[in-house]
Amino acid sequence: MHEEALFAGLTRKVEEVAREHQIRRVTRVRLWVGALSHLTEEGMRRRWELEVPGTIAEGATLIVETSSDLSDPRAGDVLLKSLDGDG
Repeated sequence: MHEEALFAGLTRKVEEVAREHQIRRVTRVRLWVGALSHLTEEGMRRRWELEVPGTIAEGATLIVETSSDLSDPRAGDVLLKSLDGDG
């Protein structure tokens, strides 16, 4: 359930940022995944494929940067680093 809520929020954030920058279609999304987030890159990719159909990010490439730094204050977080798209 946590993963589902996380990706729903992430999808909303991608759409919000795209609107702010007048991007009609997102082509690439970069995420940062903290060491304590309990999410794997493989799991992130699987969930991404389930969440993005029918959204502005459908077909976008997902780039996942994983951290191994347990002491990072954001170690439990998943952050949207950037996105690219067509205006």
